[in-house]
Amino acid sequence: MMMDYETLRFVWWVLIGVLLIGFAVTDGFDMGVGTLLKVVGRNDLERRVMINSMAPHWDGNQVWLVTAGGALFAAWPPVYATAFNGFYFALMLTLFALFLRPLAFDYRSKLDNPTWRSRWDWGLTIGSAVPALIFGVAFGNLLQGVPFQFDDYLRLEYQGGLLGLLNPFALLAGLLSLLMFVTHGAAWLQLKTEGELRRRSAAIGSLTALVCAALFVLGGVWLLWGIDGYQVTSVIDTQGYNDTTGKIVAVSAGSWMTNYSRFPLLWLLPILGVLGFVLCALTMKLGRHALAFTSSAVAMAMVVVTTGVTMFPFVMPSTLNPNHSLTMWDATASELTLKIMFVVVCIFVPLILLYTAWSYWVMRGRLNEQFIRDNDKALY
Repeated sequence: MMMDYETLRFVWWVLIGVLLIGFAVTDGFDMGVGTLLKVVGRNDLERRVMINSMAPHWDGNQVWLVTAGGALFAAWPPVYATAFNGFYFALMLTLFALFLRPLAFDYRSKLDNPTWRSRWDWGLTIGSAVPALIFGVAFGNLLQGVPFQFDDYLRLEYQGGLLGLLNPFALLAGLLSLLMFVTHGAAWLQLKTEGELRRRSAAIGSLTALVCAALFVLGGVWLLWGIDGYQVTSVIDTQGYNDTTGKIVAVSAGSWMTNYSRFPLLWLLPILGVLGFVLCALTMKLGRHALAFTSSAVAMAMVVVTTGVTMFPFVMPSTLNPNHSLTMWDATASELTLKIMFVVVCIFVPLILLYTAWSYWVMRGRLNEQFIRDNDKALY
């Protein structure tokens, strides 16, 4: 039996969350390794070990980001349009930073010249750290609301700029995002490297994991006491057409905690996130590398899920006119579009997961400096 429109809308809210988690867990570790390249790697050989530990996977990991962007465009067209309007310069900066990653991978080892390689190392570091930071800043601004509204013809009016996005809470969210990726990258290096490189990764990762736990708690307290939340106070026709301006939205302190008040079990999500970071730090110290990586992945997933549950059903709140805020009930594509996309997802996502699992299995094992020396011309 086919799902009705209301169910499809909710299913796509879940699926986009799954895609974001997939991106954070997979692309997160290679961006984390890239960010750590000049910090953990003390010489060219160590940096080559780090780069080649993620080289077989980084381009495949990008599929999750591309797929999430495509799903956002197809499932929530108004959200996609509003996000690219409001966050245009931030998104362009992210894209230009991402351009540096494939260039750095391909060109770094073309010349055996320290200056040449150092410059591309910085390119890989910037291309990894900047997107991680901006993603967090974007979500920090979503939780505070975005300055947009619609006119009588449903044309978008946005009042804001790049500097307005760099507010204290958004920067805290950006720092949390960056350090989550760094922690995940450090956990990955523990799985894939040996010796001093692995020990330095554990030392940095155990520290950043604890900082992530503290920032996550601080962000929650700030959200509760210092930022007004949004709550729909009118009835939304979840089966009907998109009426983005017809609802009534109240803005008040503590409203972001409404879902937790209604369903107290949801508190397990942020608690698991904090415990995941703490366990990651502990297992890194104890040398339990697989458990550290798993704990890091769980913690990152819980951060994404907690953000989504906190905002539900909002996707992009409006500060200019709260009644024009976009929710998952009134900013979706047509029912037919969601049905077609759901069939496509059911076919291709399992294939992507199988291929990803197979590639990780084939490329399992640790890298060391001797392996790089023995395969000097064949590796990055």
